[in-house]
Amino acid sequence: MYRLIACDLDETLLDKARHVSKRTQETIKMAEAKGVVFAPATGRGFYSIKQTLEELEAANKANHYMIGFNGGVVVENQGPAIIKDFPMPFEILKRLFEFGSNYDVAIHLYTFDQTYVYHSNPEEDAYLTTIPHEKRFEDDLRFLEDQVCYKALFQNLDRGYLEKLEQEMPAELHDLLEISYSSNRYIEFNPKGVNKGAALQTLADHLNIPMNETIAIGDNTNDLAMIHAAELSIAVANAVPSVKEAAQHTTIADHEQSAIAEVIETFIL
Repeated sequence: MYRLIACDLDETLLDKARHVSKRTQETIKMAEAKGVVFAPATGRGFYSIKQTLEELEAANKANHYMIGFNGGVVVENQGPAIIKDFPMPFEILKRLFEFGSNYDVAIHLYTFDQTYVYHSNPEEDAYLTTIPHEKRFEDDLRFLEDQVCYKALFQNLDRGYLEKLEQEMPAELHDLLEISYSSNRYIEFNPKGVNKGAALQTLADHLNIPMNETIAIGDNTNDLAMIHAAELSIAVANAVPSVKEAAQHTTIADHEQSAIAEVIETFIL
């Protein structure tokens, strides 16, 4: 039996309005009644998924968990309490920021409590309407030097532009990073070795659940590590080709059609 589900949020669990469908909410409750742990696994931080946790009736609850910052933190929701974290050294964050500042990208930098957005644009401002963040208007990172940071990302609506940016990154910086893409608008950066797959292993170990009782569900390349790590790997119908190729199963439904309910009904219930 599968006892732990790690599920991506944007374009996987959530619809375009960033809600969990009623059908999916109900099937997750039914799975949890069978003893299954349902853990959101997202590139976002704990406080930016508050609405989702409330819809899942998992906000501030013991024995409910989330994976944030693409594996940068593993959190129990009550508190919240960080079970394990994998920070990004400030020197790497600073080098990334200086590199990204040469390109036409919005830059996000993440602490546990806040998302700081630099060089934003109208499209990104609109996209972030429902996600807590703080816009910064001066290129000054000194206030972050003594804070714990977890992730950075660059935003541009042209995926090809982001891929070109990655190719132009100095090799010595590139080698320090775990690099992935999400929402077809972001290139995301974590310290090397930090990803959703390693975080899934961390959470499974914490819960004494063997990896052969885990499921991972996703849609984009920041989900690939957990797709490879889980016993059962599932791509939603709207997933990018590389995720569909890596996954053992692809849903019929997409994220607008309660794909996660389909997974739970098929493999749990």
